[in-house]
Amino acid sequence: MHRLVIAMLAGGTLAGVVLPGVATAQSDVGARVGKLESEMRAVQRKVFPGGAGQYLQPEITAARPSEGPGPGVPATSAVADLTARVGSLEGQMATLTGQIEQNQYKLRQLQDAFDAYRRSTDAKIAAGAAAAALSSGAASDDEPAPRMPPSRPSSRPAAAASTTAAASEASTGADRAGGADAAEEAYLAGYRLWADKRYPEAEAQLKKVVATYPKSKRASYAQNLLGRSYLDEGKPSLASMAFYDNYKKMPDGERAPDSLYYLAQALMKLKKPADACKVYGELTDVYGAKASAEMKANVAKGRAAAKCQ
Repeated sequence: MHRLVIAMLAGGTLAGVVLPGVATAQSDVGARVGKLESEMRAVQRKVFPGGAGQYLQPEITAARPSEGPGPGVPATSAVADLTARVGSLEGQMATLTGQIEQNQYKLRQLQDAFDAYRRSTDAKIAAGAAAAALSSGAASDDEPAPRMPPSRPSSRPAAAASTTAAASEASTGADRAGGADAAEEAYLAGYRLWADKRYPEAEAQLKKVVATYPKSKRASYAQNLLGRSYLDEGKPSLASMAFYDNYKKMPDGERAPDSLYYLAQALMKLKKPADACKVYGELTDVYGAKASAEMKANVAKGRAAAKCQ
């Protein structure tokens, strides 16, 4: 009888006691869970910086009271539950870490693609400028005003106004006139636009002169003034190509030496003093014998500015 009572008391006492080892395990796992949950929240804030509504929900949730273990379940079931939660959290951490690494890889790919595109574009721009720098140049600093055609006498007061018509009207009238007078009038229209600093309109008119009257002496003037317009507009790369085309296609034109000089000036603006020196050398070799004193002085100044040997 005494043994039976002792056994019953012992059994009742042990049923409510948690073994020291189990308590320690629960404490360790709880600490791991707290740390993992804190780390995962930090990762989620980085991945979803919009608000808590986008956070990932844990795959293991706390059991509702109706789902709790019934009487007589061993105390070690709590350790198993915490272990499962730790495993779930570790899995989610691994997934989020993988997503972050994948996003970083895609960003690196985009950056590499952009860098390659930028290098390609810079190379094309440099190649275009270098292609224009195969020769040399010389001229005066200011484009001399072309000879204006004499006004025609007229008994009507409107005749004076017709000599100062707009550039487009002058160009149209030049086209109707034909021959040398037409080329002269077309060039004068472009010159007036350039003098008024209406550079885009001047460039369109001067291109038309070169295309329409390629055999006229004014074609060399127009092509050179086209480069001057680009240069004054702050487009040295386009200017260098215009000057080079004038020298290359019309080397006997009256403005070919001037185009070589201004080509060197454009190259200096493009930070290419070595190429500018080559252009000055070409100018001296090809046109030095018939260059004016003013042109020679300008070339000497240009060579000094470019520090040519």
